[in-house]
Amino acid sequence: MQEFLQSPIPMLVLMGLVFYFLLIRPQQKRMKEHKELIGGLKRGDEVITQGGMIGKIAKVSDEEVTLDIGEGVKVRIVRSTIADVKGRTAPKPANDAKSDTKKDAKKDDKEIG
Repeated sequence: MQEFLQSPIPMLVLMGLVFYFLLIRPQQKRMKEHKELIGGLKRGDEVITQGGMIGKIAKVSDEEVTLDIGEGVKVRIVRSTIADVKGRTAPKPANDAKSDTKKDAKKDDKEIG
């Protein structure tokens, strides 16, 4: 038994276990969290890309996201390059719905006043 413990095999097994628990397992956990983050993206979320660009999501498709990064400036990026979601919001309505809600609000103001 003592000869077995002095052989390099148990040391290699121990090093493999330490390597797994310190490096591989945490990396798999981070990859799973990032995949969930990417899967939960929706219109109106404020995100930070891996390149450091900050913007609000204007459109979400299967592989790409369109970011609104300024007044009238939209950029298409690959979904996987999003590093973090800064602010989650409720999805914004489409442009047609916005104009209808503005008309409804004006009607309500006229009825009150």
